Amino acid sequence: MSTFQIDFSSAQRKRIIGIDLGTTNSLAAFMDLTGPEIIPGPDGSRMVPSIVSLADDGSFIVGEPARRLLIDRPDRTVYSVKRLMGRGRADVEEELKLFPFRIAEDSEQVIRLKLGDRTFTPPEISAQILKELKRRAEAYLGEEVTQAVITVPAYFNDAQRQATRDAGRIAGLEVLRLVNEPTAASLAYGLDKRREGIIAVYDLGGGTFDISILRLHEGIFEVLATNGDTHLGGDDIDNRLLSIALEDIASECGEDLSHNGEAVQTIRQAVIRAKEELSFRPVTLIDIEYRGRRYQRELRRELF
Repeated sequence: MSTFQIDFSSAQRKRIIGIDLGTTNSLAAFMDLTGPEIIPGPDGSRMVPSIVSLADDGSFIVGEPARRLLIDRPDRTVYSVKRLMGRGRADVEEELKLFPFRIAEDSEQVIRLKLGDRTFTPPEISAQILKELKRRAEAYLGEEVTQAVITVPAYFNDAQRQATRDAGRIAGLEVLRLVNEPTAASLAYGLDKRREGIIAVYDLGGGTFDISILRLHEGIFEVLATNGDTHLGGDDIDNRLLSIALEDIASECGEDLSHNGEAVQTIRQAVIRAKEELSFRPVTLIDIEYRGRRYQRELRRELF
């Protein structure tokens, strides 16, 4: 049983930012007298793709610039690292098959991702995303930011929550509290100002689809129950479409591209575009051209 109460009545000496550290995208926000405001980047974008790439000089590239390197440098670029937080190799063996980055051979209890000739833990990678959000916040607010509240899935266990705290510490942030995502969603929609009652919160994210049942009592949210499928998020839909395309290409062209990182990322981006197009039209085309060969497949909402 967990409870969470928030009170903005007392003045804070330091600015505290709220961070949604997501599987696919992340963002940071702060509270002012008019309410919460999402912090934009220099280009006006409010979200940072949760993607990190290691450059040749050892520096990190984060967000949209890293996304553009997924095809050219798949073995040095990490996405969906949230899925690996606080988990051992045996927990994610199946998921790793469709990731272009590799796991260090000595990874067992603690996963270490191999990027180039260096290795990093998932919290170290997540910390780079948090650092980017911290930089954005400091540039936008014109002051140093050292404290944050970070959202986590309600089903996260102690190891996953500690890994999130570790990422914040590495990023130079004091994590004041980890807030369950359904509680954060309820607060964002002002449900804490309603009368008391039971609330159901559905969450279809990049990594999971889950539901949480909350009880609201005197401004306090109590998580009564949470359940869902940790392999039914946007990533899993993308991976299923990717698997179908890889199987089709192997059957039609007689070539197995599943171990070709560049090819996998080219196909992955194509199926993601097709998936997104289904939001606006009933039928679309998965269209891929790779090294002089073309693959096309019709995708309908009914099949999707």
